[in-house]
Amino acid sequence: MQKKKIEDERIILGIDPGTAILGYGLIKISGKNPELMILGSIELKKYSDHYLKLKTIFERVTQLIDEYHPDELSIEAPFYGKNVQSMLKLGRAQGVAMTAALQRSIPIFEYAPRKIKLSITGRGSASKEQVALTLQKVLKIKTLPQNLDATDGLAAAVCHYYQTSGAVVKDTSPYKSWKDFINQNTKRVKKN
Repeated sequence: MQKKKIEDERIILGIDPGTAILGYGLIKISGKNPELMILGSIELKKYSDHYLKLKTIFERVTQLIDEYHPDELSIEAPFYGKNVQSMLKLGRAQGVAMTAALQRSIPIFEYAPRKIKLSITGRGSASKEQVALTLQKVLKIKTLPQNLDATDGLAAAVCHYYQTSGAVVKDTSPYKSWKDFINQNTKRVKKN
């Protein structure tokens, strides 16, 4: 049974589908301000059976839906790559997450990875790190998760908020380029 929500309040579940790691994030919108509820990831590497991974995705996404009662699901669309088998597996993971939402009558919105990055950072070719740092500033996240698939899931939710609210994305990144990021974060960069 869904909890009664305040007028003009909505919750968006964002998912970055994957068969090794699935990232997710939930935001609550009250008025015009998005607020972070939770972000995390579902570790699937420990399962060798692909079908068991799909079952785990379905069960965990259903748990998130039942616990947080999102009004909408925003999910990253699979990108077209050279490896057809990887794309097929990714599409299955996305489909299972979508099925969990459909089972609870939650509307689904799908965005291309480039659209999500562009919406968050102002650059369609932004790195995971740039997306995470921008989200950290916008949502005032104290500590970023080690696994940036979680912030990718959160980015899908924030992208949907921007696309449906007419909010203007401001580039809050202190970095002008990837090179600038590296120069300002030398301790975070691993050298081979």
